[in-house]
Amino acid sequence: MSQAIPDYSPDFLTEQGIRFVRIVWCDNANVIRAKAIHVDALNRESQNGVGLSAAQQAVPVMMDAPVPGGGLGPVGEVWLVPDWSTLAVLPYAPGHARVMGMMQHQGNPWPWCPRQFLQRMVQATAVFGLTVQAAFESEFYLLKPGEAGPIPADNTLFSATASMDQHYAVINAIADALVAQNIAVEQYYPESGPGQQELSVRYGPAMQAADQHIAFRETVRAVARQHGLIASFVPKLFEHSAGSGCHLHLSLWRDDHNLMFNDDPGKAGQLSDQASAFVAGILRHLPALMAITTPIPNSYRRIQPHCWSGAFRTWGYDNREAAVRVPSSLNGPSPNQIELKTVDNAANPYLALGCVIAAGLDGLKHRLRLESPVNIDPGSISDVERSQRGINPLPNDLKDAIAHLRQNTLLTRALGKSLTQTFLAVRQAEWEAMHDLSLEAEVKLLLERY
Repeated sequence: MSQAIPDYSPDFLTEQGIRFVRIVWCDNANVIRAKAIHVDALNRESQNGVGLSAAQQAVPVMMDAPVPGGGLGPVGEVWLVPDWSTLAVLPYAPGHARVMGMMQHQGNPWPWCPRQFLQRMVQATAVFGLTVQAAFESEFYLLKPGEAGPIPADNTLFSATASMDQHYAVINAIADALVAQNIAVEQYYPESGPGQQELSVRYGPAMQAADQHIAFRETVRAVARQHGLIASFVPKLFEHSAGSGCHLHLSLWRDDHNLMFNDDPGKAGQLSDQASAFVAGILRHLPALMAITTPIPNSYRRIQPHCWSGAFRTWGYDNREAAVRVPSSLNGPSPNQIELKTVDNAANPYLALGCVIAAGLDGLKHRLRLESPVNIDPGSISDVERSQRGINPLPNDLKDAIAHLRQNTLLTRALGKSLTQTFLAVRQAEWEAMHDLSLEAEVKLLLERY
């Protein structure tokens, strides 16, 4: 099946020396994949996409085969249709360009498409007269070859200038490649793990933020490889070193007005009523959300008390142990955003962001009340005191999170019956395959997949 190609400039591709356009998708295991069309075929045949087996959305991270019970198999073809508004020339792969794909079946949106799911959640937000601005703040490790396998590329500490001096060339190259793709780089510093880095990018509309995160991961890994290094986003690489999160930053807007801060002078520095209800919705659904935002067994090695990873269902102002942190702002009204810490790079960004939005909108719809902020490390008090203050531990393994998601009608309805069935089947298969693995075996499997 072929459709009329959307407006884009074949001359631009030719002028840029593009040979192949990669049409990219991200599956339920959060593996970034692509099929590429040669530029001559685009110009000659007006192709608008590539065929894709429906089974691709039922494939887990361990293998290229659909999982049982996922509802998808070898019969069925979908079309991966380029969204030409996302076209980017790849500075790290001369002659190649990237465009994000949307999955269609017989000319209609395909219910299993993660990007179209996020699009639906963006539209649901618009019903409230709102928009969501977001950014994924990602940590990753730089590794170099070692006799027994990859080892950290340095052995420095948090924000150590020694690490900056060692890695300035690769970090500069990554930043230049991101900027060349119109991704605005904001901050960089070495994180607390040996060889661990953080490079933050500017926020944008929800769909742009998810697309940008795909481009970010692709760029970091490719540029690092060109410098003889491996960049890995695996949530927990080393038992005694910091895990790598992918904190999700969110803000609610109406037109050009940020709605996160309270306009009441007597409540300066506090969340607005709308923002409070949105956060309350996220916290209500967080145990189920974690099957989507921290979706592999390895994720739960990172989420531990006293590790700044959000092991308890709570929130607080500038509290890095809370699952939802409300950072203060140096410039302008404060706060202007929230940060969800229970997200990592094993999460499909379209599904993660879309489900967080669905949870927040539920809070708005039902005007949920946000409990008092927590201003201490919740892991430092007793179980009894936590219980008295309504502070609950979050799921400590994927099995528990899957059980919460199966029972969560809000999120499963938002995802839709088809996507829910396949997503849960992939999660279940990954749990069964990996939950008994040692950390060493997990890392060997996942190192270059995330």
